[in-house]
Amino acid sequence: MKRLLAMLLILGAALACAAAEDAPRLLFTEKNIARLKNPEGRGKVIALAGRKGVSGIVAWSLAYRVTGDRTYAGKVRAKLLKECVSSNTRPWSGLGGAHKCFETGVGFDSIRDFLTPEERRSIASGIVARGIEPMLGEWLLGKTRTTTLDSMGHNWWSACVFLPGVAALAVSDEEPRVLPCLERIKAATEEWFGYRGSILNNKPATFDREGGFYESVGYGNYALSTYLMFHTAWKNARRDALPEIPLLDKAGDFFLNCCYPSAKGLFSLNFGDSSLHADGSQPLVWLHVNGFGKSRHLWYLKRTENSSYKEAISRNSPFGLVFFPTAEELAKAPAVPDLPTSMLYPDMGWAVMRDSWKDDATLLAVKSGFTWNHAHADAGSFLLFHRGENLLIDSGNCWYPHPQYDAYYRQSTAHNVVLFNGEGENPEDTYHGSKFPGTVNHLVDAGPLKYVLADATGPLSQNFIRNYRSFLWIDDVILVIDDLKTFHSGRFEWLIHTGGTAVRKGLDLNVRKGNAGIAVRPLFPERFAEGFEHDFPERVRLVEKRGLADHAQNQPIPYYAIVPPGEARVMKFITAIVLNPDDAPAIERLEAVNAIGVRITRGEKSTEVWLNLLADGRMRHRNSNNTLAGWDTDAYLLAVTSRKGEEQRYFCANGSYLRKANKILIDSLKKIFAVHENGKVTVY
Repeated sequence: MKRLLAMLLILGAALACAAAEDAPRLLFTEKNIARLKNPEGRGKVIALAGRKGVSGIVAWSLAYRVTGDRTYAGKVRAKLLKECVSSNTRPWSGLGGAHKCFETGVGFDSIRDFLTPEERRSIASGIVARGIEPMLGEWLLGKTRTTTLDSMGHNWWSACVFLPGVAALAVSDEEPRVLPCLERIKAATEEWFGYRGSILNNKPATFDREGGFYESVGYGNYALSTYLMFHTAWKNARRDALPEIPLLDKAGDFFLNCCYPSAKGLFSLNFGDSSLHADGSQPLVWLHVNGFGKSRHLWYLKRTENSSYKEAISRNSPFGLVFFPTAEELAKAPAVPDLPTSMLYPDMGWAVMRDSWKDDATLLAVKSGFTWNHAHADAGSFLLFHRGENLLIDSGNCWYPHPQYDAYYRQSTAHNVVLFNGEGENPEDTYHGSKFPGTVNHLVDAGPLKYVLADATGPLSQNFIRNYRSFLWIDDVILVIDDLKTFHSGRFEWLIHTGGTAVRKGLDLNVRKGNAGIAVRPLFPERFAEGFEHDFPERVRLVEKRGLADHAQNQPIPYYAIVPPGEARVMKFITAIVLNPDDAPAIERLEAVNAIGVRITRGEKSTEVWLNLLADGRMRHRNSNNTLAGWDTDAYLLAVTSRKGEEQRYFCANGSYLRKANKILIDSLKKIFAVHENGKVTVY
């Protein structure tokens, strides 16, 4: 009897070990699906598995894991045999092949206990032969690899390596030949995250040092998600850790910094090949699963849990049912994110400034970085969201094979930039990359005063010697200050793409959508004519042009150009964007010897802004000393704010001193960007 009991115990232990080995270990583990083991959870899973357009290997795999219904396992088995064992020996390739690797890997792992040993061997062999080997052979493995990190957009590389990596984890017991592949993928994670670009190939870094992804918000969502799914599977299946990636601590905030919360929902900056409706819910969920999440990410996920964006991970998707934070977790989300109201991504040339994190606030975003592939020829362009609407827009994009994708959407004419003789960036840059990328620098956020400088000279250097664009946001007016110089005389065009309706009235171009409205008011080199244009030939003109709607290449829409008269080689545009045109402050043009400026007055508060023309590059071996607003300075820009005639705040851009008589406010041996307020100087 004792011997029989011992044998039974040994047999039971062996069966338990076998069951543990058969149990899924990548994504749909017992621990991960535990919260669905109740009537409500089971009902959601069953409904999802039967939903038209959703059913497939992943949904059926989850249904089998939660319900134990072998019907679902049978569907997965049939699909795996068809894809991996049938006579179709065509290798999988591209993004479709990467996703097929991932789905078959998840399915194989999920129904491991349902398959016979022979089926396991044949399916695993098919996944390796048709998917893992050709995919990693092209994208990763030294003996056969034909692509590099420079070859494609960086989101492709992530998908084509990390998704087959999940499949390799799934079949590693049956196919130990994939183990060296997994070690190579492990090492490659650091190479991908740490890639800093290529001088010879005109390629940018994969990520900005602050966690941004240069290809766009939408592609950042995709690229990070494919890595993080692999990271999750690796963590569950292996004991050794992947290399530490410090950037993951910042990457999630990119999606928050590039979002615009409104009463209508959450919008995203749509620079490049992205969408206003793109979101970062996928990487934020996977960051949460892997211990990189932050409480402010819950604020974002609470706003996107029912997202209809095609690359989102909604609560009612297969992975959303398993991994999306629970209602109890989302209830702990902060009212607004604990992030600053301004953010600079210096390596990729993006800046975002907002007046608050509340719904329907005002957000100004500036882009002046790389042009290549999904990053458009938009150096110096900007977007404006205000009172819940996108009023100054990016033209967006369309279906990639359509001729207008590169002929219009990716080119400079589709963005809020300055053209010279009808030209912007070299049209070939979208394919070959911009040899000299633009930059965004010197972000200042001093509450009601914000500033950033965009340098678009590099990408536009076929025509421009100088192409500097300063954005100075003071209270409810944003001044866009363009400092331009070209190799020869020609015609300048200041482009503006608008959402809603745009109507010229008096000195303004009024832009309205819904309950939101702004006024775009040219100030320099001149204003709009207040009567018949032919009576004021010295004034700027508004020219209506025809563009294309976002994601609607057959739908023409108007955009506008502000055009000065005649030809010039040097041009200074100062344009005011008035955020409250129904109660606008007084805005005056100011002119002095070697300086032009603007005075903004509301009640007892007034700000004088001066552009020092001696500091625009014409003075090299002599100082740009000038007197602006009564102050001696060599600054490029000076803004002095007074209340009841008493000066209270000073902003100095690219200046080394600010003094009057014996009073010295700023003193530096190098040119700095600084704010002097309440007796304190803050250098940015």
